[in-house]
Amino acid sequence: RAHLPAQCPLIDHGPFVLAAVGVGLLTGFFGVGGGFLMTPMLILMGIPPAVAVGTQAAQILASSVSGVLANLRRKAVDMKMGWVLVAGGMVGSVIGVALFRLLMQFGQIDLFVNLTYVLFLGTIGALMFAESLGAILRNSRPAARRGRLHQHFWMHGWPLKIRFPDSRLYISVLMPLLIGAFGGLMAAILGIGGGFVMVPAMIYLIGMPTAVVVGTSLFQICF
Repeated sequence: RAHLPAQCPLIDHGPFVLAAVGVGLLTGFFGVGGGFLMTPMLILMGIPPAVAVGTQAAQILASSVSGVLANLRRKAVDMKMGWVLVAGGMVGSVIGVALFRLLMQFGQIDLFVNLTYVLFLGTIGALMFAESLGAILRNSRPAARRGRLHQHFWMHGWPLKIRFPDSRLYISVLMPLLIGAFGGLMAAILGIGGGFVMVPAMIYLIGMPTAVVVGTSLFQICF
């Protein structure tokens, strides 16, 4: 305690409240937990990266639960798919927490979080920009033949296929398990729900209907 100031400085709570409100709006609309925005905001506001990762988890839980309840009333949640994603997310979270603890022991957690955010969000932003640009070019040519919502990759030939009636899919259970594990890993290390990665993956890789993707993603993020 000798290192602490005699009196803690007063902090203006206004920016924190505005940031939480904005992230909550994005959560309900796009099915993302908002951690990929809230954690960098907290870091920019002066919160240590390691503390920011854990602190905003409460905000993710609150906004995700309210979003899930709203989508359940609309029957827009694939519960079977959600539980598979949760199972994968639990495994990913355990691995992520162990890695997080190891980095803290070596004193490299702040550097790791900062660099990972720069690389990860930069890559995601570039891919989304390329996808949006391609969609604009395709829509500018109405006579061109438009493909299916999602392509079939080599992953669709994996074994252990089961049916997901709410999503009208018959796919390998390994696909949502791996996507859920990646989301859990990101949640533990970077303090993000993983929705901004999982939502596109659920649409374009798994092939889920957009109508149930938002609610199902929020269901997984809650855990």
